[in-house]
Amino acid sequence: MTVLDIIRLPHAADLPLPSYATEGSAGLDLLAAVDADVELKPGTRALVPCGIAIALLPGFEAQVRPRSGLALHHGITLLNAPGTIDSDYRGEIKATLINHGEALFRIVRGMKIAQLVIARHETAELREVRELPASERGAGGFGSTGLHAAGKRTA
Repeated sequence: MTVLDIIRLPHAADLPLPSYATEGSAGLDLLAAVDADVELKPGTRALVPCGIAIALLPGFEAQVRPRSGLALHHGITLLNAPGTIDSDYRGEIKATLINHGEALFRIVRGMKIAQLVIARHETAELREVRELPASERGAGGFGSTGLHAAGKRTA
C-alpha cells in the first residue's frame, strides 16, 4: 500500500476526504467542493474544484477518471480522461466535467463527481534510431485490427 500525503483545502473543510467506496475499488471518490450549485447545460463544461491537494511520490501519478454512473445515467464525463496529476504538482485537484446528456445537470456541494486512481509509471530514456523493429501490426492505425475477434463475426 502506498501512503499519500493530502491536504484538505479551506473551502472543503466540511467535506470528507476522498475515499474508496468498497474494499475492491480502484479509485478514490472525488467530491465537488463548490460554494454554489453548478448548472451544467447540455454541451457545456465546467472546471469543478475538489478541495484537496496531494503530494505523490516520484514514480507515481494520479489519474482523474470519470464515474461510470454519471456517464451512463446523465451523460456526464471528463474532457481529458484520464487527467494526469504529476508527482510534482501541488495545486488543487479539479475535474473538467462535460455534459453530453440531453438535460441540465446540477452539481451540488459534496457530490461524487470523479475518481482518483493512484498508479505507478515509468520514465523513459529516449534513444533515437534510424528504424524501428518490425511487428505484426506495423504502422496499422485506428481500426486496423478490425471490429470482431478472430472467427467470431456474426451478421
